[in-house]
Amino acid sequence: MSRLAGKSAFVTGAGGGIGRAIADALAREGASVARVDIDGKTPYQCDVSDRGAVFEAMRRFVAEAGGLDILVNNAVYFHYAPLVEMPEDKIHRMIDVGLKGAIWATQAATPHLVARGGGSIVNLSSVAVSFGIGRAGVYTSIKGALDAFTRQQAAELAPQGIRVNAVAPGPVSTPGSNTVIDAAGWESRRARTPLRRLATAEDVADAVVYLVSDQARSVAGVTLKVDGGITIAAP
Repeated sequence: MSRLAGKSAFVTGAGGGIGRAIADALAREGASVARVDIDGKTPYQCDVSDRGAVFEAMRRFVAEAGGLDILVNNAVYFHYAPLVEMPEDKIHRMIDVGLKGAIWATQAATPHLVARGGGSIVNLSSVAVSFGIGRAGVYTSIKGALDAFTRQQAAELAPQGIRVNAVAPGPVSTPGSNTVIDAAGWESRRARTPLRRLATAEDVADAVVYLVSDQARSVAGVTLKVDGGITIAAP
């Protein structure tokens, strides 16, 4: 399969979990991929909350790849707690990585996508915005803001040939999510899912590949849920 042969992609938060699965899937489809993460083990080490660092990582990759076709804003930092107990530093960090990081990367990427004659941006949202979830008020607010950001940028950039969409995963077992959800929690979520299976990181990656490929050439401004139907299930 080579739906993305000759394309180049910049993926944030690609050091593990869903981000790694997305980077792997794009590479399998033929894309040249910049794996961007705060983890120094990735080729493009970068804290996406640092605007200058994001622009420098983008500059380096574009110089090496010869251009840019795809941006995936996946980087996230989360901390769950009741809002009244949420430490100020955690709130700032979550916003800096999860929202500002997407803004910085979009700013850095847009001129290169325009120079290429167009391209695709995918933001990682969450089905958590569809529920009232205790202890997750800051996280879900950031993901809701990303949904709005996706729609606004889709309208702004579409005339320049840039399609902007989002993917909203349902519950997905990753090293990060496993720190806040135990086995009983996963089983409870699976039981509430109409398909009776939880989405995997690879399922989410497949959705991203679709959205950045020519198969989705008329798709812009949508948030595609990859959740096994959990958001349509009766409580």
